[in-house]
Amino acid sequence: MFPRLGVNIDHVATLRQARGEEYPSVVDAANVVLNSGADQITIHLREDRRHIQDTDVETIRLVTKKFGRPLNLEMGSAQQIIDVAIATAPDWICLVPENRQELTTEGGLNLNDGNVFDKVQDTFKKLKAGIPQVKISLFLEADANVISKACQIAPDAVEIHTGTYTRLFQNGDNYGHHIDRFHDAVKKLRGHSIACHAGHGITAENIIPLLESKLFEEYNIGHWIICQALYEGMGNVIKRFKEQFNKYPL
Repeated sequence: MFPRLGVNIDHVATLRQARGEEYPSVVDAANVVLNSGADQITIHLREDRRHIQDTDVETIRLVTKKFGRPLNLEMGSAQQIIDVAIATAPDWICLVPENRQELTTEGGLNLNDGNVFDKVQDTFKKLKAGIPQVKISLFLEADANVISKACQIAPDAVEIHTGTYTRLFQNGDNYGHHIDRFHDAVKKLRGHSIACHAGHGITAENIIPLLESKLFEEYNIGHWIICQALYEGMGNVIKRFKEQFNKYPL
């Protein structure tokens, strides 16, 4: 078994929204991604609709159904977004924190905050009731207390926020303690039969130590793939990632 590659195509929509045009097409992007061997499509429907729109969720869902691959919908806990999720019934939902002022997701859900914990748990229950077959992951830091709180909710998976690790890697700083934290988090989660995913800031270079650690069953990668596609083409970038993944069986 090899790690799975989820490709986040939000920033194809970012380019489209920048000019208010009909192009580039997220449907075309989804087709290219899945034709090139990616294991799933990931999109984030934000409350402010800065990139992915409600209709995109519907059309991309049709593409993933055509290929028989999962759609992973990242989302916050706003009721309007919950309604869209229930209406489109993605295969996976990843619950993430959402701050309207942030450029991108800045960290994991702070389940140590009682209000956040209650809101996440309530959203989790609504989604499971509305889409009985859906699998739900929580986007979290590799913090021992947060991981323990997550186990109380019992999601299908936890996606570990790798942003701090990737910045240390990029700057040439020591990142070994983050790998250790990932190991501890994964051990705890697997003890509760919770799958372990990873995402944020991942590139073809900084993913190597993560692949070598054999910790994560799935990686969700977006921004770097879309950026590198300017030079190599999206299909080529995805194929390169899949070749890397195939060198590191779990």
